[in-house]
Amino acid sequence: MQRLTRLRIASIDRDWLFAIALACAVGVSVWFGRSIRDFFSPAAANVLVPAFSGQTQTDALTEAVRLKLKAVVVAQQPSDRYPKDVVMAQQPVPGSRVREGRQISLIVSRGVTISAMPDVRFESLREAGLDLAHVKLQLAKTTLVANDDIPANHVVDQNPPPNTAVREGTQVTLSLSRGPSGGIKVPNFAGDDVDFARLEAQREKIHLGQIVWTPFGPNGPPRGRIVRQSPAAGSTIDPFDTVSLQVSAGPTQYGYLIRQVHATATVPARDSAANVRLEVRDDTGTWNVYNGYAQGGAKLDFNLTVVGSAELDTYINNELLNQSKLGNDAPRPNATEKPDKP
Repeated sequence: MQRLTRLRIASIDRDWLFAIALACAVGVSVWFGRSIRDFFSPAAANVLVPAFSGQTQTDALTEAVRLKLKAVVVAQQPSDRYPKDVVMAQQPVPGSRVREGRQISLIVSRGVTISAMPDVRFESLREAGLDLAHVKLQLAKTTLVANDDIPANHVVDQNPPPNTAVREGTQVTLSLSRGPSGGIKVPNFAGDDVDFARLEAQREKIHLGQIVWTPFGPNGPPRGRIVRQSPAAGSTIDPFDTVSLQVSAGPTQYGYLIRQVHATATVPARDSAANVRLEVRDDTGTWNVYNGYAQGGAKLDFNLTVVGSAELDTYINNELLNQSKLGNDAPRPNATEKPDKP
């Protein structure tokens, strides 16, 4: 009986020892696991994110370093509300709790950028888009309008107007030409008076080119009578082609009244094509030598026939660039005098 009692006591002691050993093993495992977790896990969120909005970029970066945060400027945007280099927005938002070393993303103002609205009239849609992007303006809308004087898909009008003050990001609308409807049949100007021909050309939307005044002698046609034309009557031409006329200077015109002149014009250097118009003014009136598009830096030269005192005006996109004299009128004999014999 005593022996049985001792065996029971020994068994109970072993059970307690096993339970104690098991508890120690579990405690060591929990401690070790927690140590590993604390080693690899970052510190607890214990930094209160301040409000950086309204601070200068320099002050915000300095404040972030003091709080052991990493502030990074992720974007710069134009703003009417915030001055240049002032923080506009942040992420995380103010009042958040984060761990040390956390990145704070900042958006900083570029302020307000004012520039002159470029003149994109007469440019192609692609050229106008590049010019607008260069000054950070946005092409918002385009509309097509009928226009026989400007090629298709070239700018007829714009809003805002050229040279007005605009802010960065301003939206721009453009009116684009549909272009002329098709070819034009040249009428017969021969035998008409030059003034009547000018009116008819305007009515038929025909661009007159050089008008050559020619003396045909005492038996020649009356002054102002059209003798020849190019292209010939009945020809079909592009709406932007020109028709040249040869006109009688009158039976009393002699001497050096009619002169051949060589004229040149250089288009100012620019990134895109410009509408160039060369206009001659002489004793016969005003007429275009050239009216079309040319690249920046291009040199145009012409042999002109002018009557009396003459002047050449150069227009770029309908703005007068310069004026140059082609010569003064030479003395002419009176109508009752006969010309000197050679």
